[in-house]
Amino acid sequence: VLVGRDIGTVVIPEAPIKFYIDAAPEERARRRYHELKKQGKHVPYEQVLADILRRDRIDSERDLSPLRAAEDAVRIDNTGQSAAETLAQALAILRAKFG
Repeated sequence: VLVGRDIGTVVIPEAPIKFYIDAAPEERARRRYHELKKQGKHVPYEQVLADILRRDRIDSERDLSPLRAAEDAVRIDNTGQSAAETLAQALAILRAKFG
């Protein structure tokens, strides 16, 4: 398993299966906000959301290796899902494809 913003499009485009896992920006900001809070860092949620939106824009508009899903990637929107639920969904897809 490899994780990264261009793994399926640049690093290993020939991988037999690729997942593009995403969530709504507000969900990602909420998760990041709670991670930062657990680390003792107090950053307003609004700032975390603004940072995520800015990075998404920069990453998707850059010339070299812009953020995008591979054409053959299986997309999973895990907004509102736990990590365990997302894993279960990915495993079900893998089992259906590979047995």
